[in-house]
Amino acid sequence: MYHKFLHDASLYEFLLFIDTDLARTARAGGCRCGGRLHSARYRRKPRGGPGEVDPEAEIRASFCCAVEGCRKRATPVSVRFLGRRVYWGAVVVLGTAMVHGVSPRRATQLRQLLGVSARTLERWRRWWRESFIETSLWRSMGGRFVPPLDLGALPASLLERFCPGSGDLRSKLIATLRFLTPLTTSSSGNGAGTLLGR
Repeated sequence: MYHKFLHDASLYEFLLFIDTDLARTARAGGCRCGGRLHSARYRRKPRGGPGEVDPEAEIRASFCCAVEGCRKRATPVSVRFLGRRVYWGAVVVLGTAMVHGVSPRRATQLRQLLGVSARTLERWRRWWRESFIETSLWRSMGGRFVPPLDLGALPASLLERFCPGSGDLRSKLIATLRFLTPLTTSSSGNGAGTLLGR
């Protein structure tokens, strides 16, 4: 079921809509120096999603301060991209959740469907178990989950905690991606550059 969901172009169009709103808010806030922000968008080529996706969905919003002498770049948070990594954020979250507790045969099928190597899937699993729980996001927010999440089952346990009682995977995924947004840019100061292995 997850793999069909990940290849639904309408999901990525909706995530683009959310990111457009996040970018608009970031731009309206201006630079830390008080200057205006100019658009400095750039193209990404994310992997693992549908073959046909709106080309706009592959554009990463980014801004540059207009003040000479400042010119700092500000990249807003995103629900589509997890830092600078090459796979869509939805693929990283759901791909890792699907690998947890599945048979080796099912894991092989998953790799074929998403185009993710076994080494990459293992690197993602390791990141959730070891590095994610050390992020400032998790340190500040992890204790708010009652009862506590099963850290060994991340990100599946995180997905299940959002929209409880709902079988709506789309809502759970979007809520999870929104939760992760502080980790999606180095502009937020959360060390997104080391977020996930490719």
